Amino acid sequence: MRSILLVALISFNLSTWAQKHYLFVGTYTNKGSKGIYVYQFDAKDASLKLLSHTDSVPNPSYLALSANGKYLYTVNENGGKTPGAVSSFSFNRKTAQLHFINKQTTGSDHPCYITVSKKNNWLFAGNYSGGSFSVFPLSENGEVQAVKQLVKHYGSSIVKSRQNAPHVHATVLTPDEKRLFVTDLGTDKIVVYPVNANDINPIDTTKKKAIQTEPGSGPRHFEFHPNRKFGYLVEEMTGTVSVFSINKDSIVPLQRISSHPNDYKGGIGSADIHVSPDGKFLYVSNRGDANNIAIFSITSDGKLATKGFQSTLGKKPRNFVIDPTGNYLLVANQETNNIVVFKRDKRTGLLSETGNSIEVPTPVCLKMLK
Repeated sequence: MRSILLVALISFNLSTWAQKHYLFVGTYTNKGSKGIYVYQFDAKDASLKLLSHTDSVPNPSYLALSANGKYLYTVNENGGKTPGAVSSFSFNRKTAQLHFINKQTTGSDHPCYITVSKKNNWLFAGNYSGGSFSVFPLSENGEVQAVKQLVKHYGSSIVKSRQNAPHVHATVLTPDEKRLFVTDLGTDKIVVYPVNANDINPIDTTKKKAIQTEPGSGPRHFEFHPNRKFGYLVEEMTGTVSVFSINKDSIVPLQRISSHPNDYKGGIGSADIHVSPDGKFLYVSNRGDANNIAIFSITSDGKLATKGFQSTLGKKPRNFVIDPTGNYLLVANQETNNIVVFKRDKRTGLLSETGNSIEVPTPVCLKMLK
């Protein structure tokens, strides 16, 4: 009897702990933020508890976690007299503390996106103002080494106020990590580069493939479906989502759909995009005057159908994250300094208010660790 009770108690404790995750928040530091904040998110009651924060890390606006959860990497979104850079931290799960390792400049201005390989040996950072992306080798201890490749884009597009030069907005590895999808808001292109992780220069610039998007659309973030057959591009300037069929030989456009209601007349500024863990729904954050999350169902052929829209209960929603259980969606509202937790209906994909939110100075990026 005692052994049965002991096993039950251990199982209960493990189950309780399994519902608790670390939430990392990247911010801009020009309005009182300390840098990166670490919270505990409890999926049992959707509560958030502050555990720690860094001390004055400059503009860690976008974050990436190593696959093993031991290291966290961030851009330092600066430019001009203060060079753009990336920083690395080790993470202690027991103390929930981030410990600074080192920093390297990107060789370009305003890095706004960062991706790390699964083996934690390469890091890719997109430089928005510089119109380029930087490739860094990583040491076994998480240290970022000096830039190995700086790949520059060229060109422009039709909206001269925003597209008079390249603006790299995301560097996204394919699930098999054999290609890097680089979205360029300034040239209205997705540029796909072959990746050889065993090469001293892993990006093959001689065999790149450019995919032209709708002129004036402004490609921003890209997301792969869990089945690896489809890809989804959020287009910032037109507030649209483009759907692609993807295999190793071709990338074929399938659909282009608005992330706003048909009668919407306000300002547009779409931001982030994510597919639910079960692959059934897709979500997009909209800034401008919308300040909402667009909700789509995903059909068997990868195409989207609009399901609805959920106010983010704040202004200028940037990145958002779906927790590992798939039960909640958390969104960072940059302008109103708050992170809001929504309940996600796994059957319909729709979101509902939980009443849970926290105040964080200028939150931009959310990453979660089991």
